[in-house]
Order: sequence, then structure tokens, then C-alpha cells
Amino acid sequence: MNVDIAIVGAGPAGLCLARSLSGHGLSILLIDRQPLAALAEPAEDGREIALTHASRAQMQALGLWSRIAAEDVAPLRDAQVLNGPSLFALRIEAGQADAQQLGYLVPNQAIRRAAYAAVAECADVRLMTESAVAALQVERNGVRLSLANGDEVDARLLVAADSRFSETRRMLGIGARMQDFGKTMLVCRMAHERPHQQVAWEWFGYGQTLALLPLNGDRSSVVLTLTQREMAPLQEMGEEAFAREIERRFDRRLGGMRLLGARHVYPLVGVYAERFAGPRCALIGDAAVGMHPVTAHGFNFGLQSQRRLAEEVLATHRRGGDIGSAWPLQRYALAHRLATWPLYQATSAIVGLYNQPSPPARLLRNAGLRLAQAMPPLRRAIARHLTQGA
Repeated sequence: MNVDIAIVGAGPAGLCLARSLSGHGLSILLIDRQPLAALAEPAEDGREIALTHASRAQMQALGLWSRIAAEDVAPLRDAQVLNGPSLFALRIEAGQADAQQLGYLVPNQAIRRAAYAAVAECADVRLMTESAVAALQVERNGVRLSLANGDEVDARLLVAADSRFSETRRMLGIGARMQDFGKTMLVCRMAHERPHQQVAWEWFGYGQTLALLPLNGDRSSVVLTLTQREMAPLQEMGEEAFAREIERRFDRRLGGMRLLGARHVYPLVGVYAERFAGPRCALIGDAAVGMHPVTAHGFNFGLQSQRRLAEEVLATHRRGGDIGSAWPLQRYALAHRLATWPLYQATSAIVGLYNQPSPPARLLRNAGLRLAQAMPPLRRAIARHLTQGA
């Protein structure tokens, strides 16, 4: 089989790239291990995605936003950061940027379902499910993929979009800086007595990190980060005991709480690829940058990566150039690195400081939050960054 572009990984980044490239005279192949039914109707995985206004605009342009049910979109008005048992909080408010809200919260499976539906309408995109790349060979004019079922695919350009643990990235010989934070993240939905007022929480406790993502009604997505040893008993608790434990960990600031649905657990690992492009290949999504969730920018970066790559590929295609040549791919790689490296480094520094249990670190944490709260221009700049496109 011969195609212009082969994308390995039909997650949101891979699907959105295929949709961005569709309609311009290119043949596009998506390869994914999952069965078709799992892509069309993704399972609930507990994750709520925080979207910026710019990401919403991009999803509207791709035809995704209109496919997401209104009840699945929750407004994210403001955000607050707390440290330890203190009642003091650093506040980031949408009003500081003359906006009504900082962003939106949407279930991950709703985004995946919308992305698949948008791509399913594209006649120039072929989806090959229950398939995996067994080997690949980069050649002068393209990449030859040998699939596990014995099929072979020749593509002018190969794009890896198969998660932060990308096998395609490894086959291409591209390394990645992986940072295992040594923690496990539990996510679940909970109902609570007191209103959240559409304010997100990031609460760095001593020995734990709590996040609260406000959903519609008196419900929230709760995110708890602990070591795996500490997390194991919570996974085994009955629903009633678990709810009482989460109430305690939130110091009952939300009143009584009740578990809604399943609990999901994920390891916390950050990834930053050494290169975002190479001969006849490029990386997007988590295969390029896998963020720690504390800054809630992972999906937004993934959406940006596919947009940047699509713009370079389509501009080259319109000029009659070679879409797999070095120039457009390196332009993409440089732009995406400049956009992601500072926040990736800052996120790692924040996580390191706020997981440090020593007394000096605790003092520094408090001082940092109070200093930031006392600097309205800084808080206003953060709010404006999040609301760009509002």
C-alpha cells in the first residue's frame, strides 16, 4: 500500500492531525492497535481534559466541538492553588483577563468520540485498526512500514502519535527524557454538599497532592496523587469508606462527598522527546511531549503539535514541495520546542518543589504563592494566556 502520510496512533492527536490534513489531495492512513468499536465508542477512563479557549477554537475548526454534548462541557471559571493546611490560596481569575471563564472541562472519552466521528467522514483518510507496526525502514523517498499482520505500507511521511511510551519513536531511534515522578494518580467523579463555584483546585498537601476539577452541578473530578504503596489501600476500599477518606483528605471543605462511578489509577511519568522530527518522520501529541498533569496542558500541547505540523505539511504541499523533506519538518520541530520546553521545565520544577517535604521547602512554597498573589500583573498574564481566543 502506498500513501502520502501514515499516522501511527488514533488517539486525539493522531485523529485531529488526520482531520487537519484531509481535503487537500493527500492520502492519509491511520494505524491503531485498538478495534474499531473502541475508537468509535471509547470507554470512560475518568480523565477530564482542561481546554483553553484556543483549543476550543481549534476543535471548532476541525468539526469536533459541535459533536460534544452540552452536558459534557463544564465551564472552568477560576483556579486556586493551595499549600499544606493553610487557608491561603493563590487565585487565577478569568476576570483578570476580562473573560468569563479560564477554559472548559470535557471528558476525555467525549473528545475521542468526537474526533473519531469527524475523521470517519473523511474519504481520503483510511483507518487500519487492530494493527501494529512490527518494523520500519527509513529510505530516501519515504518510510516502509512492516505491519504485524504481514502487510507493508510505503509512506512519504511517517507521524508517531502513539502515546508517551511510543514504540514508533523507539523504532525511529529517537530517544526521550523520561521523568518517573514515583507517584500514582487516582481519578474519579464525586458529588459533594458544598458548591465548587466552578473553581479548580490544585492543593499541594504534605505527602499528597489533591486536585478538584469542577463539573456541572455539585460534582467534581477528584485527582489524588500518592505513592503506589499509599494508594493501594484506597483502591481496595468500599465506596462508603472511600468517600469518607476523600472527605478527610479535603479537610471536609466540600462537606459530605459521594463516589460517582469507577476509580481509575495511572502512573505519573513525564516525557520529552530528544527530537520532534527526523528523516521522513515527525512526533506529535504525547509521543513528543507527555506533560505532568499539574499544569493541565498535556492535551492543549497535543492539539498545538498537530496544528503546527499540518500547517507546515500543507504549506509545502501547496508549493508542490516534498512533504517529507527536512525543511518543513524541522520548522515544525523548532516551533513546537519553543512553545513547550519552557512550560515543561517549569512544571518539573514546580512538581519537584511542591513534593519536597522538608521544612525549608514548605516555607519556600508558601512564600512563592504569597509573592505570586501579591503580583497582579503576573496573575493577569497567566489568565490572559489561558483565555487567548476568548
